[in-house]
Amino acid sequence: MANFDWHKDKITRATPITPSYRNTQNVRRFFKAECGGHFKFDRSFMAWLKDGKPKTMGHAVDEWARSKKK
Repeated sequence: MANFDWHKDKITRATPITPSYRNTQNVRRFFKAECGGHFKFDRSFMAWLKDGKPKTMGHAVDEWARSKKK
């Protein structure tokens, strides 16, 4: 998945977050569909996304929801 195109490829909960990850409109659409229209990126979430640890977009959805329960 090193050649995953974050601008146009289909994103699912199983999509791994690769080193080439970018916060594109495609990614934003995915998060809004999964998290609701109130989804917004914030610095701590973006740092978590890019921390280099293996994770999927499903993990990211769950982490965003968890962080909003605080």
